Amino acid sequence: MPGPCNSKKKKKAIAKKNKKSTSAIQATVPSEPPLPVHELEPPPSNIACVVYKPPPKVLSPHVQELHETVLPIIHDPGNGPRVRDVRGFLASFFAQPPSLEDPLCAEFSQEEVLQMLCTALSEETAMVLWYNKSRATSRICPSCRRLYRLGDILPDLTDNGEKQINETRSPLLAREQEISGLCSPVCFIVASFEYPSAIKTTWGRTADEIDDFTWDLLNGPGDGQGDKGLSLLLKMARLPDLGLGQLCLPDIDFDAEPEDRIACGQNYERDKITY
Repeated sequence: MPGPCNSKKKKKAIAKKNKKSTSAIQATVPSEPPLPVHELEPPPSNIACVVYKPPPKVLSPHVQELHETVLPIIHDPGNGPRVRDVRGFLASFFAQPPSLEDPLCAEFSQEEVLQMLCTALSEETAMVLWYNKSRATSRICPSCRRLYRLGDILPDLTDNGEKQINETRSPLLAREQEISGLCSPVCFIVASFEYPSAIKTTWGRTADEIDDFTWDLLNGPGDGQGDKGLSLLLKMARLPDLGLGQLCLPDIDFDAEPEDRIACGQNYERDKITY
């Protein structure tokens, strides 16, 4: 009669047989290939992708471009505001409007006057003279480009200028500022450097107050130093019409007697019609 030991042996034999059969099945079944990996593709779209491009290198601006676009129109070095760009200043709100209530300023404020001045002077120098003559009190110094108003107490351009204001202030300084716009004795000397012998006799005087000897010096060739038109501005500012009569009518002698002047004018008109 079989005991419990025989049943255990039978179970172990069956288990061993099943294990061999499963291992054989696994050996005969081929291994499945790995599943393919699908790359994700973005959905179609009408939006164009912009490729990033580095910004182009901007070269450093030229001195003139820097002057026009970067530097301010007015700057103050410590002894008063200066006009860097005259054209830009005239177009800005810093510039005073023409004094149309003054008949002489209103006459000089016309654009035609500026155009005629540009034929004899450089553009910026002509604009400075035109501005000074068409404004009653506002001035731009033609030499240092200081912006000021008539009657202002200006610090000196030299060292320790505050101590020298009352000591060296000439009684003719206010008159010179009104005539030419030159703001100080230093700027006047710079403008008249071509004619050193005429400095004292021209300072603060108009054409009617200057003697013939001084005018001969001013009309001479000068010392040839080159002053960017300041000496010519110095002479033109003293004339009641800024010398525009001689520029427009060069054949008429404005220093001659009235009768001779009329004759010259008639001859000029006749020659112009004939031409």
